[in-house]
Amino acid sequence: MIKKILKWTGIVFLLLTIVLVVTVSLRQNLRYDAPYPDLHASADSAVVARGKEIVWGAGHCADCHSVMNVDSMLNLGIEPALSGARKFALPFGDIYSMNITPDKETGIGGFTDKEIARSLRYGVHPDGTAVFDFMAFHDVADEDLTAVISYLRSRPAVRNEVPEHRLNAIGKTIKAFMVKPVGPSGPVPERMQRDTSAAYGRYLAFNVAECNGCHTMRDMTGGFIGEPLAGGRPMESEDGISPALTPPNLTTDSSSRLFGWSQETFLKRFRQGKIIPYSHMPWNSYSRMSENDLKALYNFLKSLPPSKTGALKKK
Repeated sequence: MIKKILKWTGIVFLLLTIVLVVTVSLRQNLRYDAPYPDLHASADSAVVARGKEIVWGAGHCADCHSVMNVDSMLNLGIEPALSGARKFALPFGDIYSMNITPDKETGIGGFTDKEIARSLRYGVHPDGTAVFDFMAFHDVADEDLTAVISYLRSRPAVRNEVPEHRLNAIGKTIKAFMVKPVGPSGPVPERMQRDTSAAYGRYLAFNVAECNGCHTMRDMTGGFIGEPLAGGRPMESEDGISPALTPPNLTTDSSSRLFGWSQETFLKRFRQGKIIPYSHMPWNSYSRMSENDLKALYNFLKSLPPSKTGALKKK
């Protein structure tokens, strides 16, 4: 009797495993629909310049989309190619950044402006598959998104065949059931008034610089579970040898890394760039932000209510 129970238990388990494997396989390239923002690249020098400022500054695009020595090249007056292929070795597999130069075969040259805008705002590739949600551009204003696309269009095309993502069994399961398009959190503004206000600082923190991505506690699926900017999960160093770093609390609580900082101290720290070599934070990109943008960011952080590091959101 026991042998028969074990036998049928094994058969049922095997069948369930087969069904799961087949289902995961069939769901690897699901297609989704999403609106196409009515945005068009511009050749206007001011628009392109604004896009350049975002790409190399608050947007920190080069920290993912280039494998070159970005800072040294920029110091020499050379703009590195954003030709992708940087590998992110994650627990669920290896993810490679995309070539975002205008190359028609390996980059974004074959995509329309609206297709690029949809990818950034709604997380849907031109072929309809979902984008791994690593960027915070869903709520970027039309004017700024247009500027970014315009700048990328203005750069030389670089042919660079980026490897396909290499997902393990867990990664394929996550992709099958959890990776879905992520759109704007509300109505997207046509433009944002650039000033030193806390409102503009909030826009930079959540929609462009993605401070929230590291400095807010997440669950294992990447969902936010902590109070905004009250501190994030420890992050292992990229070399696997250096100590892990924990994104600190940025609120006005006494446990905050910024507690007692003056605006002058804040600006000075950002102008220093990266001090800890293995820090994940794109300090050098943020050091290229304008003084007014940094002041806006400071004013926003100082407007946050106090919250302890890692505190869970109030239900």
